[in-house]
Amino acid sequence: MDKRFIAFMILSVMVLMANAWLMRWLQPPPPPAAQQVAEKADENPAERPQEGENPREPAGDEPAVGKADQRAEKAEPAALPKERPAADEVPRQHVTLGSIDPDSGYRMLVTLVNSGAAVERVELSSQRYLDQEDRSGYVGHMDLAPAPDRRPGALVQVVGPGTPAAAAGVQPGDIISAVNGEAIDDADGFEIALGRTEPGSQFTLAIERNGQAMELSGTLRRRPMDVIRPQQSKLLGPFDPLSFLLTMDSIDSKRIAKGEEELPGLAMRTANWQVLPRNDPDEVAFQYDLADYGLSVVKKFRLAKLDPADGDDPSAAAYHLQFDIEVRNVGDEPRKVAYRLEGPTGLPLEGAWYAYKISPNWRGGAGMRDVVVGFLRDGRTKYGLVSAYTIAEEKNVSPWQDEPLKYIGVDAQYFASALLPPEDAGDVDYAEAMPIRVGEVPEDRSKLNRTNVSFRLTSKVETVAPQGKAAVHAYKIFAGPKKPSLLANYGLSKLVYYGWFGSVAQIMVAILHTFYRFIPNYGIAIIMLTVLVRSLLFPVSRRQALNAQKMQELQPEIKRIQEKYKGNLEARSKAQQELFRKHSYNPLSGCLPLFLQLPIFMGLYRALAVDVELRGAPLLSSSIRWCSNLAAPDMLWHWQPYLPAFLAGPSGWLGPYFNVLPCITIALFLWQQKMFMPPPADEQAAMQQKMMQYMMIFICVMFFKVASGLCLYFIASSLWGIAERKLLPKFTPPTGGSPPSAPGRAAATRGGPGGNGAADTRKKHRGRA
Repeated sequence: MDKRFIAFMILSVMVLMANAWLMRWLQPPPPPAAQQVAEKADENPAERPQEGENPREPAGDEPAVGKADQRAEKAEPAALPKERPAADEVPRQHVTLGSIDPDSGYRMLVTLVNSGAAVERVELSSQRYLDQEDRSGYVGHMDLAPAPDRRPGALVQVVGPGTPAAAAGVQPGDIISAVNGEAIDDADGFEIALGRTEPGSQFTLAIERNGQAMELSGTLRRRPMDVIRPQQSKLLGPFDPLSFLLTMDSIDSKRIAKGEEELPGLAMRTANWQVLPRNDPDEVAFQYDLADYGLSVVKKFRLAKLDPADGDDPSAAAYHLQFDIEVRNVGDEPRKVAYRLEGPTGLPLEGAWYAYKISPNWRGGAGMRDVVVGFLRDGRTKYGLVSAYTIAEEKNVSPWQDEPLKYIGVDAQYFASALLPPEDAGDVDYAEAMPIRVGEVPEDRSKLNRTNVSFRLTSKVETVAPQGKAAVHAYKIFAGPKKPSLLANYGLSKLVYYGWFGSVAQIMVAILHTFYRFIPNYGIAIIMLTVLVRSLLFPVSRRQALNAQKMQELQPEIKRIQEKYKGNLEARSKAQQELFRKHSYNPLSGCLPLFLQLPIFMGLYRALAVDVELRGAPLLSSSIRWCSNLAAPDMLWHWQPYLPAFLAGPSGWLGPYFNVLPCITIALFLWQQKMFMPPPADEQAAMQQKMMQYMMIFICVMFFKVASGLCLYFIASSLWGIAERKLLPKFTPPTGGSPPSAPGRAAATRGGPGGNGAADTRKKHRGRA
């Protein structure tokens, strides 16, 4: 036994060392500059920027990409301004639509920038959808830029309605010099100071406005969820293009050359567009003039507002922008034109270190962000997905053509953004659509699933008559949570995918939502679900416990058989089978409860990974970090600064947090195993039981990053099983003398229920007496 045990331990250590070497090969250390920033962030976790989110917005003349939303009805051509400054004379300008105030009637706050006429950020206003990773105070995204004349401080470029900054009276053009009495030098200093705050606390900003110093104060709140945000693919690198950029794909005989982003002489993706006069606070239009071609391009965005009749219905169709593209010919000759539109970028990477997103494709798993597309075929929607892995490696990526497009977008774990053509657009109203990579490929190959991806839609060539005639295309842009009832209003129901046990997962979700209506706590709802499942399985689990007791009773006879047929395995096996048959014992009966619970386990696992209502649901309270999100690990203690990267890194075995619930789960498994496992009959059985105990440790490592809601289910289920075991009559082995020589005598000593064999043995025993 000692040799086998030592060999098992040596093999286990070798597996661990091989995996550590492989992880270091797949995840090389960052370059020196990035390493210094990472070390600085490790010293203060509150200052650490989340992957996919940046310490500040792009400023100056950095490239931007605009996000488009489609419109269902035909748009009226936008009025041309009387005087239009040249593109290089237009200053950089931000525009906001909607509000972050949940009582404002808007579902989102949209920040746009005229650099590329792009959508810079989309923040959801509902308190149901908050950022689960950044727990610092939120004052509002102000796209801070360097202060003029190289002075210390940060220049405010935009203030969103409903944000704490707006409530405090901050205005664009203000220069922030201090936060809560702490002087700042730039935008990064502002974010570091804000990272030390907490939601609900008071803040004070020292600002300069028109040469006068003043202080403004307010109350911080939880950071809302950004469905779209600016992103850097590499730490300290440039920002990726923003969302929904537009440029001309072709004008007459000129087309964009392969490998180029625009036609020669055009800078529609990066130049500052003219912001047209606004007559409606829910609408904004940007204009770009192509004087050399006699064309004028307008991008118009209009934010949907909640209908008062819908009240606070979370499924109301108010998570979209109406988006129009207008190409107007102001020249004297007809023009053949086609445009190229890119989709949303910077969707959430929330939970990238623990989440696992699955794909309906058989070719491979899904990334944290994938390109999805829906085509209309024979009155039904054909769903397609291209994973971030495929796009990052640029393998088997081909354009979609010749199929009527219903939607195309980017799909994340719990949120999505999609472009929807009008329902009456016709058979095929585009020339080509294809998935694209945005920004750089992650250097760490284990993070390919986090690649920033989007799509590119190219319109068909269209002839536009001169003298002010225009081609107008209307779209709708969805940006919101993947709530099934909400997605159904937009024809995006297929974005919710539970996997193989989808029907079971949907049943689990329905039961949890039902329990939640009575007790508004999903942690208690999961415990109630466990009680329901174990109650239904009680007859099976009770029989399992009785069989385990029966196995304890049969141990003396099994040992006698093993000694009798020590050198004859076939005879020993037949004798044991005859013994089991005589006492109606099935060695595999203990697996039945596990087999029956497997679909429930997988269904709950997928429900926690897919259902947006379970995301962010706390066990106790959202005000504390531990177990504040049942769809994520419990995150008791941030131990990343104290452990090596292969263990506690974002891609390490255990992750950056110590999670206590998996440890409690495994401890209960071991306790339950000790209670149910009969004493070893020989040396081999003892060795197997020891290996089972060590395997539990490996299972703990494998399950260390599972959702805390799933651990809660296992803990409640284990406690139920232990209680069942405790309440059953206990087996009392015979005292004194030699062990019973027949199975019947072993059964006679059991103080609980028995079969006919046990009753007959008791009769014979009384007769002999």
